[in-house]
Amino acid sequence: MTNPTALPYTNGIPSPLTGEGGDGGERGRESVLYAYSKSDIAKIIPHAGAMCLLDGVVRWDATHIRCVSNSHRDTDNPLCADGQLSAVCGIEYAAQAMAVHGGLAGNIGSRPKAGYLVSLRDVTWQHSRLDNLAGELIVDAEQLMGDQSRVIYQFALRVGEVEVLSGRATVVLDTDI
Repeated sequence: MTNPTALPYTNGIPSPLTGEGGDGGERGRESVLYAYSKSDIAKIIPHAGAMCLLDGVVRWDATHIRCVSNSHRDTDNPLCADGQLSAVCGIEYAAQAMAVHGGLAGNIGSRPKAGYLVSLRDVTWQHSRLDNLAGELIVDAEQLMGDQSRVIYQFALRVGEVEVLSGRATVVLDTDI
């Protein structure tokens, strides 16, 4: 794994975390330079195979993370029901981004065995489905507070400049303490 501050994190996709953008290149998947790849993510979170929904970490710091995914359009997505991916499944994308952030930022002390999503607040979505949205899914999460036993994140998912889902989540960590 590489140092996120040493890498450019995007070509042409502006970051609300810093206000910076890339070189104005195409917004296609091939233009993104990931700080951490899908295989890196799979080493941090317990999800495996198709259930590891995120394609990469574009940028992260002590309190924020930005991940991207194209699996929302995959017909083999394990969260699909009757060939459709409900927007509420975006919460799982956000939860995985939170788990990756916890692992990268080291904010949780020891690695937890599991994280339990215990509360969701102010969750809103502007689209009923994710699978019919063209473009890369951008998942932003910001840690609002936390300690070794629990964390609270604010999250937002969007495609391009269109917000799809947002809210706050509380996660209780099982850390074997």
